[in-house]
Amino acid sequence: MVERQALIERLKKRLGPSIVNSAEMPNDDILVEIRKEDVLAVMDILKNDRTFMFHSLTNHLGVDYGESFAVVYNLYSYSLDRKITVKAYLDREHPEIDSLEPLFKGINWFERETYDLLGIIFTGHSNLTRLLLPPDWEGHPLRKDYVYPEDYGGIDNKRAGLCEETGSAE
Repeated sequence: MVERQALIERLKKRLGPSIVNSAEMPNDDILVEIRKEDVLAVMDILKNDRTFMFHSLTNHLGVDYGESFAVVYNLYSYSLDRKITVKAYLDREHPEIDSLEPLFKGINWFERETYDLLGIIFTGHSNLTRLLLPPDWEGHPLRKDYVYPEDYGGIDNKRAGLCEETGSAE
């Protein structure tokens, strides 16, 4: 197993200005914050460069921090026996980042879920449509500023206890 600090130094040397920040995390993990515009190039290097070989995308998610969004990718390298978390922050007004479908085909549904629930746009995605909610649903329910609709499809959400007088989810 490669020592975490040694791997961080390799990453900084190879990825240079694409890395905004890096840190050692609990559970023997490494966190690397990258520039959003470099996500495809960085992930291609992490996956295909023989120094790293992070072939396994184990998770992907989006986070609403209120003032900004972030996308988070968890990768694993069997050859290094190492986990890495890659994070990129997105502008709240235009939450957009390149799709990783060209590198990891299995991310298709993860990106669709993140789009559906947070409204993050994955540029170049083959089918960026809602996954969990109906096509006519308005808004993205995991956003901090989301107001739950009072009714949908003839169902009174207030009576069903799904929203309060303020319109927020319980």
